[in-house]
Amino acid sequence: MRLATIRTRTGTSAARLDGEVFTEIPGHADVGSLLADEDWRQAARTATGGQRHRRDEAELHTLVPHPSHVVCAGLNYKAHIKEMGRELPAHPTLFAKFADTLTGPADPVATVPEDPEMDWEGELAVVVGRPAYRVREEEAGRYIAGFTVANDISMRGWQNRTTEWLQGKIWARTTPVGPVLVTPDAFDPAGATLRTTVNGVPVQEHPVADLLFSPEYLVAYVSTMIPLRPGDLILTGTPGGVGRARTPSWYLRAGDRVEVSVDGIGTVSTPIT
Repeated sequence: MRLATIRTRTGTSAARLDGEVFTEIPGHADVGSLLADEDWRQAARTATGGQRHRRDEAELHTLVPHPSHVVCAGLNYKAHIKEMGRELPAHPTLFAKFADTLTGPADPVATVPEDPEMDWEGELAVVVGRPAYRVREEEAGRYIAGFTVANDISMRGWQNRTTEWLQGKIWARTTPVGPVLVTPDAFDPAGATLRTTVNGVPVQEHPVADLLFSPEYLVAYVSTMIPLRPGDLILTGTPGGVGRARTPSWYLRAGDRVEVSVDGIGTVSTPIT
């Protein structure tokens, strides 16, 4: 299945995408609300009475507006780790985001006067589908509701003020997520390629199979420390090709458009304003 959160005249609604038509899922304002229902698969699969919207006319909201946790893996593609001049880590490098950071898959992201070093990071994101606490890697796949696309837009100047990355990663409305959640039966990360373009110029193109720590490993690892809840997001990291690592460095400016695509899921297309 393919699920999304769409904007309606009265707010938002979870919806199922079939071909070129979104069907609203009654009783659920967003995908996070839907996943909190133990029978969410059945509710999504059988929804027929809700309003319908043509795909090319629907306005998409961020997939899960209010996750209890947004956990991100840094330095998780072997190529990107080498690009940054680092050794392959033995454990995931993690940081957190907050719900205020999230925005829709076509929403604009504004530059900030405090930091001119705005950079892109195209990522595959994991959406948790059931409560997960201390789960093992071999069983972690059962706790994944699906996968989506994210752009961890980063303020590099603030990020590199200290050895802790948080302050470069949590600016409001700078993390587009979407366009849809694709359930695991319809998506294989190992066979997908992630691509990022800036103004149509390819800047990242890399197989997701190059992840050092897999989605299942990350779910198990994070759930060792905190209970994960339905709708929580885990961003799995970005491959090589970020702007800061280029010579000369390349940063986003007002008027740019950055797009992140993952085969089998879709595209996050972000105008920089």
